[in-house]
Amino acid sequence: MEYNKTEIDGVYTLQPRVFNDARGYFMEAWKQQEFEEHIGPVHFIQDNESQSVRGVLRGLHYQKGQWSQAKLVRVIKGCVLDVAVDIRRSSPTFGHHVMVELSGENKRQFFIPRGFAHGFLVMSDEAVFTYKVDNVYAPQAEAGIRWDDPQLAINWPIDPKDVITSEKDLRQPLLKDAWLF
Repeated sequence: MEYNKTEIDGVYTLQPRVFNDARGYFMEAWKQQEFEEHIGPVHFIQDNESQSVRGVLRGLHYQKGQWSQAKLVRVIKGCVLDVAVDIRRSSPTFGHHVMVELSGENKRQFFIPRGFAHGFLVMSDEAVFTYKVDNVYAPQAEAGIRWDDPQLAINWPIDPKDVITSEKDLRQPLLKDAWLF
């Protein structure tokens, strides 16, 4: 597995070694000891999975305070543009984001530490998205930021009228009004 730092401290892309032959492929998707050697200790406790269709935009989500979560995300089928936004007020990259393409084809993974909002846009007809988290879901700690906040300047490659999102995500505050770390 290759561990690649991004322009925001603590955020990584991971590229597994994939072994292909006539039968298909094999790869190690997760190896705790290796992960800790490159990124540090993270105790993942749960795996989640979602399925979405083209144009679905989920996010930008996070959990507040003691309920915050680090995530290791990947796409099993299809293709998404995945975004992590630094919402740590004391960070030199506060308000900046990293966008990466994750697909069943490239098998890339994206590590997002605590203190970040997270979202993704489905670029294929269908995407199956899976992720590990290091803390339980706590509905009372749910938070988010508008996916189209002009202050964030995320260049989502879709016409806003074509975005499919939830009513809850449409009601999220802008960064300037959001709960921050």
